[in-house]
Amino acid sequence: MNHHIQIDESEIELKAIRSQGAGGQNVNKVSSAVHLRFDIRASSLPDEAKQKLLKQRDHRITKDGLIVIKAQQFRTQEQNREAAIKRLIELIQQSLRVEKPRRATKPTRGSRERRLKSKAQKGRTKSLRGRVKDLD
Repeated sequence: MNHHIQIDESEIELKAIRSQGAGGQNVNKVSSAVHLRFDIRASSLPDEAKQKLLKQRDHRITKDGLIVIKAQQFRTQEQNREAAIKRLIELIQQSLRVEKPRRATKPTRGSRERRLKSKAQKGRTKSLRGRVKDLD
């Protein structure tokens, strides 16, 4: 079940931010930082997607259902915008991924034999520990 989610660009609020920080920062980089806000509840996402996103534990999702993503790894605002939107889409797709339950596998005969062999080996070395052998 592969969900391809279409996000309405008009639902994404992008703000250019100048981060306040210590001096000596790369001014170009700082001035191109982008702050993305996406309201889950007000979005046109399917209801199941909204519910899953609201339940997901992620530091970018606030209690009131806003996704806040900050991007400032690139020099231009345009690149940071794209990076923020890409992260938003990844977050939404991640919440829709359904984990398949793992099938219990029986240990193979080979792996069982290896385990017993190493167990026996451990037992032998343990029993030799503490004994002083005569070297005459």
